[in-house]
Amino acid sequence: MTAATRSDELKALAERASVELADAPADEAIRWAVEQFGDDLIVASNMQDAVLIDLATKVKSDVDVLFLETGYHFAETIGTRDAVETVYSGIRVVNAKAEQSVAEQDAEYGPKLHDRDPAQCCHLRKVVPLRRTLSNYSCWITGVRRVDAPTRANTPVITWDDRNGLVKVNPIAPWSDDEFRDYIDRHGILENPLVHAGYPSIGCAPCTAKVAPGADPRSGRWAGKSKTECGLHG
Repeated sequence: MTAATRSDELKALAERASVELADAPADEAIRWAVEQFGDDLIVASNMQDAVLIDLATKVKSDVDVLFLETGYHFAETIGTRDAVETVYSGIRVVNAKAEQSVAEQDAEYGPKLHDRDPAQCCHLRKVVPLRRTLSNYSCWITGVRRVDAPTRANTPVITWDDRNGLVKVNPIAPWSDDEFRDYIDRHGILENPLVHAGYPSIGCAPCTAKVAPGADPRSGRWAGKSKTECGLHG
C-alpha cells in the first residue's frame, strides 16, 4: 500500500467516524481510537493536568504520551510530567524536542526569539517537533476543548488532521469547564501546581503570565501580543 493510499483510507475512516461518533462520550471516542489503531496512536499532553492521560489509560494502560519539551517550560511543568510518568507507570512519555537547543537557537536567531517573534519560536520549538513525532503514528488524541478559545469553538470529536496527515481525536471537546473540574475532583487527577497559583492556561515560561481573577483563562498566554495560538491545532 502506498503512503497516499494509506492517507486516503485514514481520511475516509475519520470522515465516517466524525459523523457516527459526533456526540460520543470521551471514553467511547478513546475506545474507538484504540480499537482502530492500537499502538499506532499517541496521546498529547502539555502537563497542565493528567485528565486526558487518565481517560486514555483506562482504555489502554501502556499508551504513548507526547510531551513537547521546548526547553522553556516552568520547573513545575517538568515536575508534573515526571509525576505523571510515575503514577501512570505503564505509559511511555515521548519527549519531542526541537532540532536546536535553546542556546543554539539563540546563536542563530538571537536571544529571546519568543519576545521578538513568538510565532517563529513556536514553529521551531513546537510545530516542527510535533509534526516530526506525529509522522510515526496514524492517530493522535488531544485535550482540545471548544470552550478553550473562540478558535476552537467548532472542534469535532473526531476529524482528519490534514496538516499533520493523520486522524485526530478530541474526546473531551464538548466538555464545559465545570465538567472538566468535576472530573479532576472526583478522580483525584494530578494537576500542575501552577493552575492554583494563577496560571489557568500554562505554556512556556517566557510567554505565560498570571491571569487576573475572572479574566479569560487564556489571557495570560502571549499577553500583550496578538498571538492566541501556538499553531499546533490550526
